[in-house]
Amino acid sequence: MDGSSSHARLFLALWPDPAVRHLLSGWRDAWSWPRGASPVHADKLHLTLHFLGGLPRERLPALLEGFRVPFTPFRLDLALATVWHNGIAVLEPAATPPELAALHARLSEALATLGLQPETRRYRPHVTMARRATGAIPPPGRPQVAWDVDGYALVESKDGVYSVLRRYG
Repeated sequence: MDGSSSHARLFLALWPDPAVRHLLSGWRDAWSWPRGASPVHADKLHLTLHFLGGLPRERLPALLEGFRVPFTPFRLDLALATVWHNGIAVLEPAATPPELAALHARLSEALATLGLQPETRRYRPHVTMARRATGAIPPPGRPQVAWDVDGYALVESKDGVYSVLRRYG
């Protein structure tokens, strides 16, 4: 990406409604964070489906239509709080709902159809709570975040602000 406004930094995500965002924020705020940790701001909490990176803005009309894929609503139960080896604190589902796996696969196919390369590493759904969080301690008990997912979104990240360009579902 050249950093100019001719490119958009994009990702596909499950975008929480205000009630789910409130639950996620409450859970994030209950952790004990080490000095230097960087908790994710409430308006940025989401679950990434695919990171697209910087793409020419002239491609946006085709992308906006190309990411419309069959979608089945589902419940996502975020039940595991952990810190990954790279210092990323996350909430993860205990199991990936089949509808989420199917959505991820359909969007991978849409990426390929649009001439974009989907990531090859195994998909591991999660909501990032904080970065630089090695040593963070989650609150006792299991998270109780039940998210009734009724769609997904194409999101742009620009100057630290996330903007939903289109909702699908």
